[in-house]
Amino acid sequence: MRIANVSGRLALIDAQGHAVDVERASGGLFASAPQEVYAEWARFLAWAETAELPAGEPFARDDLGSPAPAPRQVLAAGLNYRDHVGESGFGTPEGLPPVFTKFPSSITGPVTRVALPEGGHTDWEVELVVIIGEKAHNVTEDEAWSHVAGLTAGQDLSERVTQLAGPAPQFGLGKSFPGFAPLGPWLVTPDEFADRDDLELSCSINGEEVQKSRTANLIFSVPSLIAKLSAILPLLPGDVLFTGTPGGVGLGRDPQRWLTDGDELVSTIEGIGELRQTFVA
Repeated sequence: MRIANVSGRLALIDAQGHAVDVERASGGLFASAPQEVYAEWARFLAWAETAELPAGEPFARDDLGSPAPAPRQVLAAGLNYRDHVGESGFGTPEGLPPVFTKFPSSITGPVTRVALPEGGHTDWEVELVVIIGEKAHNVTEDEAWSHVAGLTAGQDLSERVTQLAGPAPQFGLGKSFPGFAPLGPWLVTPDEFADRDDLELSCSINGEEVQKSRTANLIFSVPSLIAKLSAILPLLPGDVLFTGTPGGVGLGRDPQRWLTDGDELVSTIEGIGELRQTFVA
């Protein structure tokens, strides 16, 4: 099942790739606001699996917003692929990867124009993103997937000057400029994947591939991350979890490379789809 935000309204994507408006199809049983559905995720799934849906309507990719546009918490795991650990110059994390937050105001949909911060070094980080469907607190790895609403693609865009300035890194601020958390193109429920723990992810700049890996290479898998984080704090319905990026970021290159005016960044995850960001000075 694919659940989307189409022009700010909750929609199901049908087999033809068209959008079925959930509020209208359910006779008002569910609200039109996409973020609200996670508070009643089990009831929504039960309805969606049995409802006789009307024909969907075509839409433009520019009409898509984030499938979780206003989460209460956005958590992100760092150093979660070994090749990214190596290019970053850190040791492999043990017990728990470094975790930071991206502020929700940075979230956008999948097709956007992103303003480059003046005097900055803006970097790319393609990531598998988890959206929580059921509150997770002190859950085990075996239980973790049952708390997941679905998966989407994300870019953890990072302004490295801000991130690394000062006596201590400013990860949250450096990764939260406007437009620095594009998500989409929609949420895909875990049952849609042949192997939800092994998906190819990649990104390219102006057609040149700069990152490519598989989520099977995560140091801490999706169930492991959920179990470890939920042992510390509750993960709430609709929360967003960035799971980490593989090697190939601009910071780790020699010479280092940054996104520039006019660059087009395309990020793709197997079974989910693509993000497309254009950068402007």
